[in-house]
Amino acid sequence: MEPVRVERLDHLGLLAAVIKDLGLIDMIDRRLVPDEQERITPGEAVAGMILNGLGFANRPVSLTPQFFANKPLDLLFRQGIDAEMFNRFKLGRTLDEASAYGCDLLFQELALAICAQEGIDLRFNHLDTTSFSLTGAYVPESDEHAIRITHGYSKDHRPDLKQAVLELIVSQDGGVPLVSKSWDGNTSDTQVFQQRAEALMRAFKDTPTPRYRVADAKLYCEDNAVHLAKLGFITRIPATLKLVSQVIGQALLWDTWQTFDDHTRYQPLALCHYGMAQRWLVVYSQAAFERAEATLKKAKQREDAAIKKQLLHLQAQRFCTPEAAQDALAALAKRWKYHCIASSHLTERKRYAGKGRPTPSTPLKAVAWQIQVHVRADDETIEQAKQAQACYILGTNIDPSELRDTEVITAYKGQSHVEGGFRFLKDPLFFVSSLFVKKPNRIEGLLMVMTLALLVYSVAQRRLRAQLARHQETVPNQINQPTASPTLRWVFQLLEGIHRVHITLQGQVHELIEGLNDVQIKILRLFGNEVCCLYQISTG
Repeated sequence: MEPVRVERLDHLGLLAAVIKDLGLIDMIDRRLVPDEQERITPGEAVAGMILNGLGFANRPVSLTPQFFANKPLDLLFRQGIDAEMFNRFKLGRTLDEASAYGCDLLFQELALAICAQEGIDLRFNHLDTTSFSLTGAYVPESDEHAIRITHGYSKDHRPDLKQAVLELIVSQDGGVPLVSKSWDGNTSDTQVFQQRAEALMRAFKDTPTPRYRVADAKLYCEDNAVHLAKLGFITRIPATLKLVSQVIGQALLWDTWQTFDDHTRYQPLALCHYGMAQRWLVVYSQAAFERAEATLKKAKQREDAAIKKQLLHLQAQRFCTPEAAQDALAALAKRWKYHCIASSHLTERKRYAGKGRPTPSTPLKAVAWQIQVHVRADDETIEQAKQAQACYILGTNIDPSELRDTEVITAYKGQSHVEGGFRFLKDPLFFVSSLFVKKPNRIEGLLMVMTLALLVYSVAQRRLRAQLARHQETVPNQINQPTASPTLRWVFQLLEGIHRVHITLQGQVHELIEGLNDVQIKILRLFGNEVCCLYQISTG
């Protein structure tokens, strides 16, 4: 036996404690019944994959045993577990079992149980989809329920690769995923949204409190109108609709803005569109105005450079008549968006018969005209474009007595939670690179496990921020400034350098946790007694 043995603990003890507190392993084992001959249960296998993914060690699932090689598995799981038990055969069988049970059903049951346990507000459900690009050949499944790995519209900008599509619904409260569903690689957003609308209508029918669906502009189209009319929805109205620019222009003329906060104001408007009575909110954002200002400045500079080249050629030309010169200038100016003609001057160019300097008696052969042009920036048009681009429209069919205008805007701003979830899942350090498995049903299972990892992450982050707010505490951010809303990813980095040390003296083994500093102890105490016990610190 080694006299001294060191194992890395870092933030994994915190995650393991959260997984145990949620009862995630037991819930999975009640659904994917363990085999008596297996040394680890399906729930423990899934927990192992979650810890591997949230370890941000950039190791695919097949290398989970390597990831756990120097970790204190008796603390993270239970006595008697070693790293080799998390081999690719066991993990593969677990993904098969999840697929046989139904990955979407399994995730939804786990998520709803955890949300009820955590008291998460489910009023607003944020919906979006993304695609995961995959390399290699994929064997078609005989199972008709398995997803098809195929080419489709790639949100990863890799149309050369096959893909799978993932649908995600998260809560506004903490960005906790509620629904995760895998789709064929060529499934369109419209198809996803239509089927989800039907499922939500059935689910919302029995809920005691109102539930609303929030999504980006892809949700709002004429094909979805029938389904949208039956649900309470909040969505951004696509800017490609001609009516949108008309409504924004009218709102800018009316100038009857109401204040949402220091940087946002809005105007409500009642109308009927796609056969639905709706409330549209024209929202003006100072941040969007600043973005529009920067965008238009670059566009104006590009157009200015292009106009200089155009005028260089135009002013070198000779025209038969003044009208032809003016028409050529007008044809150019018609294409300018951010510039207009300041002045123009026509110069007569006479051509005489014969060679040499003409005399008063030399006959006139032809008269041509050259044009000189001065251009200026069209400040009025640019300002109007800035104002228009600073606005967007939110649409909803929810009655104002049920949901105020300000609540609609707040709900839509929560859409960033689902987009943040996709960024999390696609982080290069997360185990999205694990999608190397060749069976579509296992890819479906792995996507479900990845979303479970996001669920654990979101719940832990929500707990941390709630405790910081409750105790009016802060932790240092990346530039050592206090913050009351740190990301859990940053907290993981703060918890680096914690180890469990085994020391053998005179045949007796002593265990201690080393590497803890004051900031780490402060963070760990916010997670309660179980975490404090695991890291061998007092509850404070």
